[in-house]
Amino acid sequence: MLTAVVLVSSPAYSFDERIKKELLRLEPTARLEQACDTQLMSQINKEHNQFRVDKVIAYTFSDPSYKGDSINAPGASFRSRGDWYHLSYQCRTTPTRVEVKTLTYEIGEKVERDDWKKYSLYN
Repeated sequence: MLTAVVLVSSPAYSFDERIKKELLRLEPTARLEQACDTQLMSQINKEHNQFRVDKVIAYTFSDPSYKGDSINAPGASFRSRGDWYHLSYQCRTTPTRVEVKTLTYEIGEKVERDDWKKYSLYN
């Protein structure tokens, strides 16, 4: 299991203005989740060369919980190079829910291909 903690005093990931406008059209909970998922993809790809993350799902194995501008997703997953992996993360954004302030995550084991259908995972 790999663990990382990212604490940021300024936004960890800044979107260009076009993407910010699109995110702001989402309802606040979806915006929070999308901002955190995008930051996770960037961080994991940057910090762990063996992965090339192209998708994060916050609710694969259990529902995330939300409090204010934070999400706790202990049952998340991500896809890398055609395989899915267990993921747990906590993320806090700015009040607009567009920029990530803090992020912690743990990468778990690979999800067996035989279990993909059960959890609605795909290639």
